[in-house]
Formats: sequence, C-alpha cells, structure tokens
Amino acid sequence: MHPSNTLHNPALLAPRKRRRSRTTISAAIGLLLALVGASTWLATRTHIVNLSNEQQLSDSGLLQDWKEGAVIVMIRHAERCDSAPGPCLDDPTGITLSGSQAAQRVGQGLQQLGLAGADLLSSPKLRTRQTAHFILGQAVTSEDWLERCDHPFPAEAMARKRPGHNLVLVTHNGCIDHFARQQHVPGGERESGYASALFVSVDGNGKARILGRMNEPDWQRVLASAGQ
Repeated sequence: MHPSNTLHNPALLAPRKRRRSRTTISAAIGLLLALVGASTWLATRTHIVNLSNEQQLSDSGLLQDWKEGAVIVMIRHAERCDSAPGPCLDDPTGITLSGSQAAQRVGQGLQQLGLAGADLLSSPKLRTRQTAHFILGQAVTSEDWLERCDHPFPAEAMARKRPGHNLVLVTHNGCIDHFARQQHVPGGERESGYASALFVSVDGNGKARILGRMNEPDWQRVLASAGQ
C-alpha cells in the first residue's frame, strides 16, 4: 500500500490512536500514584517544633505532660572542648567553661519544670557526665547504652521510662538522632545543638510522641513567660 493511502485510512490509524491513548492513561495513572505516594510519605513525617515559641509550647502539651511524669527529655552534652576555641573546664576531653555555664542555665530551666521524682541518667563519656553534673547539680548514674548511639537506643530509652516519672537523659547528638529517626523526623530536622533538649511524651500505652525541642538560650525566657 502506498504511504499516502496509510495516512488517510481510518482502519489503519485507529490502532495507533488506541496505543497513544493507553500510553497517556498509563502515564497519568503513574503520575497520580506517585503523587499519592509522596503525599502519604509527607503525612507520616514528624516535624520538630521549636518550643521557644510560646504558642507552640502551649500547643505541645509539654507543661501538663511534665506534671504527669509522662516525659522523656534527651539533652545533648554542652560544648565540647576538643572542637571549640574557648577555654576548657579542665580535662580536654570534657566540655568548655562556656559549656558548663550553658548547662547550668538548662538546669535552672529543668528545676523550674520540676525534677522531683525524675529519673536521671547520663552517658559515661566525660563531656556528658560533666554536663549532667552542671545541669542537675549532682553526680548522675551513667549507663553505656547512652553513648553507643546505635539502633537499639530508642527501645532502651523507652524501657527505662517509668510510669509517672519523667526521665532525663544526658547523651549525644547521634543517640538523639536515632530516636528522632525512628519517629520519622526528616534528616534536616534531627540535628541537636549543644545542650539542647528534645522532649518526648509517652502515653499510657507506651507510645512515644515528640513534643518539640528547646534550645539552651531559650529556657528561662520561655518558662518565665509561661508562668513557671
């Protein structure tokens, strides 16, 4: 058949149109499924709110959960001496003098929340033990799992949370990252600054929910404004 006849023959053109139509429909379905998948993934992400914002602090329920002893707070150690220009507190494997002062300010904030009945644990690393001492004003029991920062960390933390008792953990960025990762926090939000605190609520069924993060400079201002 001459090519010019093919172009004008409806019987020959119909299969081509059907193939193009099926291809278009398949592409549209694929795009729709991709959009649904992306929307589902975004809906399951947990975003860490900044508790220095008074409205977010109020909305988080932290103050009430703390009163009920339903909170785990994970605090990263203060500024480490081996990676900062400031003077060391003493041992070069510990924290800086500035870091010890920051830890004291965090401790004052925690005291305002109330530490009666709270369980206190620290990583055995010197920088975390020093931080815990300046936060809590006393020596704190150390446990090895708080420095390993491996996959079991979230389960270890949950296992040590007693009903009706807040749990204060002085640990490392990597450990806090593991907990946040398990709670589906995006990578860009998992980094913890020196002496920052990640607050997690644990309900009666043992289910964890991240309430938000408090950075060291914000403690006193926020708690004072909240009437603590």
